[in-house]
Amino acid sequence: MKKRIVEFLKGLSFRTGVVVLCCCVAFYLLSFLFLALPLPIGWRGALWTIFFGLAKAAQYSGLLIVGKEGMKRLRRKLRKSVGAYE
Repeated sequence: MKKRIVEFLKGLSFRTGVVVLCCCVAFYLLSFLFLALPLPIGWRGALWTIFFGLAKAAQYSGLLIVGKEGMKRLRRKLRKSVGAYE
């Protein structure tokens, strides 16, 4: 079953992987945002656990979708865009 999931994720496009990685960042931000809100400690802990778990799942899924070659491609694009501002 694990092999089927991995093969399915690898079959998705590079753009899908980037979108999933962006969702990962959003989930990380949400997980720590709830710690700053005046909620009961139990709620904060539960919300942090849920959103941090979603962030980790999105992170690993996004990395699996993008793959090794996609990471090289993403790094080249980021270096190019950062170099334009320097």
